[in-house]
Amino acid sequence: MTMGTDPHRKPFELSLLGVPSSAGSYAAGQERAPRALREAGLIRALLDAGIGVIDRGDLPEQIWAPDSAAPRAQNAAAVVESVTALAGRVHDELERQRRVLVVGGNCTVATGAVAGLQRHLRTPCGIVYVDRHFDMNTPETTREGALDWMGLGHALDLPGALTEYAAAFDTRPLLGPGRVAFLGVDPSQATDFEREHVARLGLDVTTQSEVIDDPVRAAHSALAALQDDDPFVLHVDVDVLDFTDAPLAENTSGRNLGPSLAQLADALRVVVADSRWRVLTLGEINPTRAAGVPRMLPHLNETLAWILRSAA
Repeated sequence: MTMGTDPHRKPFELSLLGVPSSAGSYAAGQERAPRALREAGLIRALLDAGIGVIDRGDLPEQIWAPDSAAPRAQNAAAVVESVTALAGRVHDELERQRRVLVVGGNCTVATGAVAGLQRHLRTPCGIVYVDRHFDMNTPETTREGALDWMGLGHALDLPGALTEYAAAFDTRPLLGPGRVAFLGVDPSQATDFEREHVARLGLDVTTQSEVIDDPVRAAHSALAALQDDDPFVLHVDVDVLDFTDAPLAENTSGRNLGPSLAQLADALRVVVADSRWRVLTLGEINPTRAAGVPRMLPHLNETLAWILRSAA
């Protein structure tokens, strides 16, 4: 990965939206990410890369608290409120002919972004889902209770999905086979339920090891799995990264596992260079994880800017 600017590159306009919510998370922390990245110079990094940035502010803050009334689907009403509001905001920015960067928050932002893009297009869209996990559980398949591990389970309307989440958008299911491509998954982290439905639906999976071995080839493999003309959302959960290389994620178990930030950036640069890309969602950053590495958040911002410079 080589940083730098291209004086011949045509700028494009990017709307920045923050979703300071940890309501669907395992604990509080991710709600701090939008503010922390801004304070670490996100907008300046994007401007320095020649990207026109319109900061559209944040959705209302939501901070996780234990939900004893629904321990297997905690804070569902707040999650649905957040993702439906995000869908509206993403739609509005796309109507202004801008690309969109959404900083979460947790992985439920991906569903809101897909819903917003589909509302804009008035046709189905796709998603490249970059995560160590499939996030295809439902409250019936896990005792964890965090909806950020269930976003795609509800987008695909899998058995046991909460009606209030799965039916919250303009279409149900929100996504179907041929419109989901996984990039960076570690299949050993999946539940049996997830493996069953990945196989049943024929979902395309490009693994963590493939990203490490050849990031560019892995990215092209994921893109090839999407239907030819579908615009798509790119969702990135930072727990896909080697936590030792990039201590960013709420989930700290990826120590000495996964691609480096540089390897992931090489893959993501290919994805956003595809003319079908419209929205990038970033989730699962807990700023406290980087407290001992003062340059980590600025470095992440610079890397994001470098990735986005390749947008067609």
